[in-house]
Amino acid sequence: MQATFTERVLRGLYSATWYLLAPIMLYHLVWRGFRQRAYFLRWGERYASYPAAGGSAPVWLHAVSVGEVNAAAPLVDALRAQRPEVPLVVTTITPTGSERVRTLWGDAVTHVYLPYDLPGAVGRFLDGFRPALALIVETELWPNLLFGCRDRGIPVHVLNARLSARSLRGYRVLAPLLRRALAGVQLVAAQSPEDAARFVRLGAAPARVQVGGNLKFDMRPVDAAAFVAGFRERLGAARPVWIAASTHEDEEAPVLEAHRVLRQSHPDALLLWAPRHPERFRAVAARAREAGFATATRSEAQWPGPGDAVFVIDTLGELLRFYACAQVAFVGGSLQAIGGHNLLEPAATGTAILSGPHLHNFADIAKRLREAGAMRLVDDAAALATALRALFDDAGARARMSANAARLLAEGRGALARTLALIAPALPPA
Repeated sequence: MQATFTERVLRGLYSATWYLLAPIMLYHLVWRGFRQRAYFLRWGERYASYPAAGGSAPVWLHAVSVGEVNAAAPLVDALRAQRPEVPLVVTTITPTGSERVRTLWGDAVTHVYLPYDLPGAVGRFLDGFRPALALIVETELWPNLLFGCRDRGIPVHVLNARLSARSLRGYRVLAPLLRRALAGVQLVAAQSPEDAARFVRLGAAPARVQVGGNLKFDMRPVDAAAFVAGFRERLGAARPVWIAASTHEDEEAPVLEAHRVLRQSHPDALLLWAPRHPERFRAVAARAREAGFATATRSEAQWPGPGDAVFVIDTLGELLRFYACAQVAFVGGSLQAIGGHNLLEPAATGTAILSGPHLHNFADIAKRLREAGAMRLVDDAAALATALRALFDDAGARARMSANAARLLAEGRGALARTLALIAPALPPA
């Protein structure tokens, strides 16, 4: 497709902004590196300088971080099973996403960081790996990347696509450029009709937008029975256990306050705590101790002891198994305006679900869980403590929430089969 004069001007302004921001990008890597050491590593990959570029005509899948990698896992597994001869490159942006890719697939897939959206870096990445098909998970809309694929004839499919009303408003400043970039996207497989309509409003061609469903419903089965048995053997079967998962910094005080109030009525209650970002692991353990709670961590103690009130999960890749150890789960990113995190993971483990009200990133799933009676909302620490106390006192209510969630999960499956059918014509020939 020939670039118009207007498009060239818009791309030039956008790229110039990126170059002007280059010092800030380096500062960001340094700042994140002091909080999470992995950000000090592999800087060359941020600019598409890789030790070795991959083989001929691979399928390339991009998943920004842990949540997107987990969502894409059933698709990657299916592609590897159906087309084992097709090389697969998986990119992420965050170190935690990178670690998750390596945990799931090891050396079976090629993994690198996706470079910054600079024209030169994007060109080096695409020319180095020469993908025959680009699969982008959820909402990674980088204009230079999309234009680079279009200019090289690489079909782009946005899968499990979601776009909240808030994100749509946030893209307004780039709307003229994104409209042109999205015009070259071959397929948008949206999670819901609402997501599909927003992608069309952003600039995707209506004929290329379909509702594929949410791949998170097709997540891998959770086999945690042995892990839970080991946990309960050490802790005792009767002790109340709840988990605060994927919490952000401003949610830490409410979590501690809710646990303090809960232990007034349930003095042996244990809090399993999995902060969203690894750089908060130590800080969360320190805050819990400062609040007067006996606190242990997964990396040091392996398991909570009889006298522990808080157990910090400061490892990666174990959240699902610890969900299964808890009777109630609070999913963070929802008491503040983050937009929530994956609600289907605790649903898949049979854990009763609590969440804050800010769920715009998972609006469709949250609505379905609430309507099914599988989730309850809380507004603050006091409401969280009240809900925890009520659920610990009512095993029947927890069982009903778990059964409702399981039924909803079963009804929601099918996105994987639909997505595979949509992308099949674009896969490299056998």
